[in-house]
Amino acid sequence: MSADTPTGWSRDEMAKRLAQDIPDGSYVNLGIGIPELVAKYVPEGRELVYHTENGLLGMGPSPAEGEGDPELINAGKRHVTANPGASFFHHADSFAMIRGGHIDLCVLGALQVACNGDLANWSTGTADAIPAVGGAMDLVAGVRSIYVITQHCTKTGEPKLVEKCTYPLTGLGVVTRIYSELAVIDVTAQGFRLVELAPGVSFDDVQQRTGAPLLPKQ
Repeated sequence: MSADTPTGWSRDEMAKRLAQDIPDGSYVNLGIGIPELVAKYVPEGRELVYHTENGLLGMGPSPAEGEGDPELINAGKRHVTANPGASFFHHADSFAMIRGGHIDLCVLGALQVACNGDLANWSTGTADAIPAVGGAMDLVAGVRSIYVITQHCTKTGEPKLVEKCTYPLTGLGVVTRIYSELAVIDVTAQGFRLVELAPGVSFDDVQQRTGAPLLPKQ
């Protein structure tokens, strides 16, 4: 990406911004990577219950360095904490919650998101790619709403928000909202629509780094 790329939000600011949009009382599954940061931010006056598919409901944020319990991890094998009232259960029960439609929202990372909501987030499709779709295909099929949180472009400057995904798909038409360092963007029947710009970022900044037309904020 060019040197004049706007900075926008940090990863933690992206996570905090997303957390503001989660309704009170929601059951939320957090994916691996940037989505894990969302657990640090529960808006004042709200109760959000974080779920991880390896069998924990009531997951808290990552502990301080060196203070983690080796037996308390999330699906990405990272140390987490358990909030008061948390519960532990079998892996199969966890997926029954997902497949049964009992989780309100899932926050995932992405390799690509198409303007119709298609999601590719598990493989680039190259010969040396490790096939590891994991629980993502269950999550996008069973959870009521899917939010993506991701850097707007790849490290080489290629847009992640595109007309059509070129990588193997995780789900068809599943993404409802995207949070990047540059903006919050909805996926609508008409395509990508701007919801909010990050500080210091213009509409043109976002459009130049998006591989599909971007509709202005309503």
